[in-house]
Amino acid sequence: MLLVCRFAVTPDDVPEFRQRARTALELLSAQPGCLGGELGRAIEDQGRWTLTVRFASVDAYRRALSPFPVREHVVPLLAQALADEPATFETLVAAHDGTVTEHESLLAE
Repeated sequence: MLLVCRFAVTPDDVPEFRQRARTALELLSAQPGCLGGELGRAIEDQGRWTLTVRFASVDAYRRALSPFPVREHVVPLLAQALADEPATFETLVAAHDGTVTEHESLLAE
């Protein structure tokens, strides 16, 4: 499962935003089932940022949001994400070290 949150950040807010995102990544990546995450900034528009976190399953994602420190620090940050597009995605094709693995959809098609 992939969590992708996009943010619009003004230049004055970048230091605080980076620290909050770093804390979010520390807390989420410490949860069971979290496979890692990244914070990135758009090259074309330095005011656009993305926080991407990978989870082993939808259940792992939901459990990762349960601990109090996550609800205290991460959930408010995620609430500030741009809400005009979906943020959670299922992984259907993954690649690692030149090997591609396909996964069945969890959605009824």
